[in-house]
Amino acid sequence: MLGILFVLFLVVLVGEGYLILAFAAALGGWNTVGLIVLTSMVGAVLVRREGLSVLRRAQESLDRGQIPTNELINGVLLLVAAALILTPGFFTAGVGLLLLFPPTRAVVREVLKHRFAGRVKAAGTFRGPGVRFGQWTDVSATDITNAGEAGYGDGSGSAIELGAVSEEDAGPDDDSSDAGPGRR
Repeated sequence: MLGILFVLFLVVLVGEGYLILAFAAALGGWNTVGLIVLTSMVGAVLVRREGLSVLRRAQESLDRGQIPTNELINGVLLLVAAALILTPGFFTAGVGLLLLFPPTRAVVREVLKHRFAGRVKAAGTFRGPGVRFGQWTDVSATDITNAGEAGYGDGSGSAIELGAVSEEDAGPDDDSSDAGPGRR
């Protein structure tokens, strides 16, 4: 994989050099430099506009309680587009500008989703009183008796005895030498 990236880097570098020299021969050196700078400036403005649009759509998805998968992928593609546009050259700027357009970005996004779909694992959440991130979560008696309403337990309101956990209560997997959060 590293070899492929190295070859791709060399091909892009040689291609960019060729295109810059071809434009310089046709337009003149200073005009070519001006065109490269203009392309970068226009691209930066477009990336900012598209980035704010993607951020707004991601916030709307979160407000609806949905995971903003497409918006997150669009955000990554916009970062790649920004890097390509700000890299001096015509080929990289052209690819970056293509990634700025929503229809082109949608095609690339779907290809990426299809390519990585098998590698993504769904993860659930743990809800309930107890240890979270290495710290004990305080739970009041009201929280325990109404646990079913909050999504904890079976909601029967059965009594649960609260107590302190000592080092003798620690299980075999407990590493007391770990100075993580809450263990100072």
